[in-house]
Amino acid sequence: MDTRSDAAAAAAAPPRLALSGIKKSYGGVRAIRHADLTVAAGEVHALVGENGAGKSTLIKIIAGAERADAGRMRFDGEDVSISSTSDAIALGVQTVYQEPQLFPELSVAENVFVGRELTRRGRIDWKAEARQMAELLATVGLPEGLSAVPVGQLSIAEQQQVSIAKSLAAEASVLILDEPSAILTDSEIEVLFSVIRRLTSSGVSVIYISHRLDELFRIADTVTVMRDGRTVTTVPISELSVRQIAELMVGGLVTEGRRERPTGSTDTVLALTGASSGDRFQDVDLSVAAGEIVGVYGLIGSGAGEIAAAVYGMNPVTEGELWYDGAARRFRSPRHAKAAGISLLPANRSAQGSFAFQSIAFNITIGSLRALSRFSGWVSARRELAIADDMIRRLAIKTPSARQVISAMSGGNAQKVILARQLVETPRLLVLAEPTQGVDVGAKEEIHRIISQLADGGAAVLVTTSDLGEVLRISDRILVMREGRIAAEFGPGASQVEILAAAAGDVVAAASSPGDRAPGSEGTIS
Repeated sequence: MDTRSDAAAAAAAPPRLALSGIKKSYGGVRAIRHADLTVAAGEVHALVGENGAGKSTLIKIIAGAERADAGRMRFDGEDVSISSTSDAIALGVQTVYQEPQLFPELSVAENVFVGRELTRRGRIDWKAEARQMAELLATVGLPEGLSAVPVGQLSIAEQQQVSIAKSLAAEASVLILDEPSAILTDSEIEVLFSVIRRLTSSGVSVIYISHRLDELFRIADTVTVMRDGRTVTTVPISELSVRQIAELMVGGLVTEGRRERPTGSTDTVLALTGASSGDRFQDVDLSVAAGEIVGVYGLIGSGAGEIAAAVYGMNPVTEGELWYDGAARRFRSPRHAKAAGISLLPANRSAQGSFAFQSIAFNITIGSLRALSRFSGWVSARRELAIADDMIRRLAIKTPSARQVISAMSGGNAQKVILARQLVETPRLLVLAEPTQGVDVGAKEEIHRIISQLADGGAAVLVTTSDLGEVLRISDRILVMREGRIAAEFGPGASQVEILAAAAGDVVAAASSPGDRAPGSEGTIS
């Protein structure tokens, strides 16, 4: 085989997908001012940008969910017009979203072939489907025996693999992966990457969208950066660093540095002593003082997120004690926790945090109906709008109006809306679960600034996160969870290596077991 001639032929071939001069407006809002994107056959092309940069709109145009106002689109060297999802599918464009779009009651095979069943003489050809399923499952790294299993019984990672198999059954030549790793563990991400490499080796082009910039260097060949509705640059990813990509996304230097540790407060607001919650976490000791940010870091499944739910009364503390403002408490429901002055920003904002088809004003004020009704018992629309406008200003939420539906907002701005709801009544204790999950660099910076300002104003803040950079940046103290227990505690001088080692179970010289401490003792390791 002449590899040189094959390489030359590949270089001479037209790109699989080429977009130039794409523009798109919604009324007076220009979502895309000028975008270009060229994706070669068999490459992984990363598309990055802040929320609101235009990348989601560009993907919708490629997938046929939206139609460009202007610009040129070419597919394998031929001019094309994509005006509907069926047009895109006919060209071989398939999209796999972060949360799999599958029917949980149907089997894997039924999900893969739904709407495009293989037939013979007017009937479904089950044998043909079984043969194709065996090939598809092998391609995406799933065992053949899963073909008849209901999708609802599979893990999220397996459901994502089924979604990819479904795309391949539709003869995908361009596969769009929208935040595919956001809800996967490290081992599941490795499986996903293996599947992607297998697909690209067969000529499938992959457009990969992710806010986890570090992972792009493990899978992408090329990166396109968008900012303010424009394409900033397209270069081989080997020519950039994570920091350079971040700076291109925000249009300037990204400041590093950590939160300046406060002088110290002895006013302990929350303390857990020997606290357990079934098999979610066991024997946890922690404390949070007024004006302090305590970060609880753990890999997915470590139990860190379950602590947030227990403090807010969603999961009961079954053993040990939860102390709040110096008294042992048992919050039996979120209503009781809220009445005590505790607010929670949930990790899953779409399922637990937002009312998708309601306005920003509704989403900000829904938790404070008493403040809206005052003495009349009726909700004051004027007061609702005043409170919403004040929060929009304070949190720098980008929106043309408080009446805009929250589902039309970018992820970062939607997250700030949900955070604003927690701040309307000035909480004594603010619990934040994965506060910047799925948001871009710029929105993350703003949310971190808001969190620091709240602590500076006297609030006690407990953050549970699987984002190592986040916990290092904003925490005054860091607790590391592993297998449902606190594995180590660190002060502000901790390194990434020390924290990751503790999370993975390695011996860390700078860490200590929290041990038996009185409610409110810090036990910080410098």
